[in-house]
Amino acid sequence: MFAFNDKVDVWVLEPTATGWAKVAPLRVRTSVSNFFSNLRFPIVTVNDLLQGKVVDAGSDVGRFAVNTTVGVLGFFDPASGWGLEKHDEDFGQTLGVWGVPPGPYLVLPLLGPSSPRDAAGSGVDYVLAVTPFFVDWWILGGARVVEVVDQRSLYLQEVRDAKRSAIDYYAFVRNAYIQRRRAQVSGGEEGGVENEEELYYPVPGAP
Repeated sequence: MFAFNDKVDVWVLEPTATGWAKVAPLRVRTSVSNFFSNLRFPIVTVNDLLQGKVVDAGSDVGRFAVNTTVGVLGFFDPASGWGLEKHDEDFGQTLGVWGVPPGPYLVLPLLGPSSPRDAAGSGVDYVLAVTPFFVDWWILGGARVVEVVDQRSLYLQEVRDAKRSAIDYYAFVRNAYIQRRRAQVSGGEEGGVENEEELYYPVPGAP
């Protein structure tokens, strides 16, 4: 599955993202990324509250209000300059904070790295997004394609460098994903990170 996803990236996503990067300046691509990030407001805020992060939830409400108005529907990010920190929470992280183990590492078709916990969390986040209830699926699908292409265009060189330098690109992506999710769940606390790693690798040396 990892090989399949990589071929889709090499043959379809990377060329499309490269073309987008050539016609759209970095400022434009960053603005598109800001817009989609702003739309995640319900997901992030609800998960802030579910994790007991009331202050963060207040900050995210403020960010949404500022960026949607002053930032022109979220295309710009004046909130960061005003000290309203950006957070990135999801229900997979919330389950982790509640003590739910991630389960084995998974690679999902087209979606990439995941785990049973994060895959289940994505379903809840889809509902929390609110937009599926009043926006047609084909519009959401088109928006998702635009978001993915735009995000990929922002990391073209990083992915190329990783592929060139990594001895085992699969292991590189797997470990990067696991470490990132452990850090997000634990909030950067070392103890939480180590415990999360043991949940992913119950057998020493397991791939």
